[in-house]
Amino acid sequence: MTTKDPKPPATYDDLRALFINCTLKRSGGEPSHTQRLIHVAAEVMRANKVEVDIVRAVDLELAPGVQPDMTEHGFERDDWPGLREKVLSADILVLCTPIWLGEESSVCRRVIERLYAESGKLNDQGQYLYYGRVGGCLVTGNEDGIKHCAMTLQYAMQHLGYAIPPQADAGWIGEAGPGKSYGDDGAGYDNDFTQRNTTFMAWNLMHLARLLKDAGGFPAHGNQRDKWDAGCRFDHPDPASA
Repeated sequence: MTTKDPKPPATYDDLRALFINCTLKRSGGEPSHTQRLIHVAAEVMRANKVEVDIVRAVDLELAPGVQPDMTEHGFERDDWPGLREKVLSADILVLCTPIWLGEESSVCRRVIERLYAESGKLNDQGQYLYYGRVGGCLVTGNEDGIKHCAMTLQYAMQHLGYAIPPQADAGWIGEAGPGKSYGDDGAGYDNDFTQRNTTFMAWNLMHLARLLKDAGGFPAHGNQRDKWDAGCRFDHPDPASA
C-alpha cells in the first residue's frame, strides 16, 4: 500500500536556494557524482517552487585569500564578487563536496575561505552578514568521512552566521576503498539511508528558512556588533566579579 504524501505545512515559493558544487571536475567533462546527489535535494525544493541555483565552483576563478575582491590584492581575476551576489540573495546555502583523503575538496575549502571574507560585515540589523540564512551540506565519495566533512563544513557555516537545522547533512560513500561512486551504474540510487536523509535535509532547510523569513531574520538582540561597539552589553556580567 502506498501512503499519500501529506500536504506541506507552509509554502516555499518565495525562497531561494544555492547549491555550490565543489567537485574537482569542470562542467562539460566527466560527470560529477556530487551533482547527481545535488539533483535529489534540488528537485525536492523545486517541487515546492523554491528557486534553485546550482553553481560549479571549479568553473570559476576564485582567487585564494580572505578578502572580498582579491583583484585589489594582486590577482588579475577574481570571480568571487559575482558568486557573492548569488550567496547573499539565497535564503538557503548548501555546500556540496566529494571526499579526498578524508576531507572536503580543496575547491570547497576555497569557497569557505571566500565566504569568510564577508563574515565581518553587518546586515541592516547590526548582526553579522549571514544571519537569517540557513546552511547545509552534501558529501559524496568512495571512502569514509561523511560525518567528518559535515562536521567541518557545518561548523564553518554556523561560525559565519548561518543557522543549521536538524539533519542538515547527507551523503553517500559506498564501500570503503576504490569502487563505484554515487550514480555509477545506479550506485546509491536505491540506498534508502541516503535518499531519506537527503530528502529530510532538503525539507529541514526549507522549514527553517521559512521560519526565519517569516520572523524577519534571526532575532536581533544580544548579537548586534554595532550596538556592542557602541557600549551595549546585553546583560554581560563583569568577568572580574566571579
